[in-house]
Amino acid sequence: MKVIFLQDVRGKGKRGEVKEVPAGYAQNFLIKRGKAKAATNSAISQLEGEKNAERKEAAAELQEAKELKKKLEDDKTVVELTAKVGADGRLFGSVSSKQIVAAMEKQHGLKIDKRKVELSQPIKSLGYTNVPVKVHKQVTATMRVHVSEK
Repeated sequence: MKVIFLQDVRGKGKRGEVKEVPAGYAQNFLIKRGKAKAATNSAISQLEGEKNAERKEAAAELQEAKELKKKLEDDKTVVELTAKVGADGRLFGSVSSKQIVAAMEKQHGLKIDKRKVELSQPIKSLGYTNVPVKVHKQVTATMRVHVSEK
């Protein structure tokens, strides 16, 4: 019996796949528990429509991420931060991703999730620093951050 998997089933199939499974297994386990449905012509065409919609949505997200990358990497888009500095030019404390994101939104109006900012270590020195930002699975932008003395 052909079924369309509605959920991932370990060892049998992933969500959205159409596979041939034994009729008893399909009726008594998969369909009964809502893990799959019978693969009729209308169900298959509905699945194709959903896949097309998901592809279009993914392409739109990717395009949006590329536009955000352009804005972030623009020469005019530099995040300006000030911090207290000691006698030797080192910061008291450090600049975190949370502070960078807050300053970016305040200065340029661009909202970024702080978890997307990939700071390997907090910024502890004055000057310009390039900070990678994971905008999308396939798109990583580099944002410039300038830390100056308060």
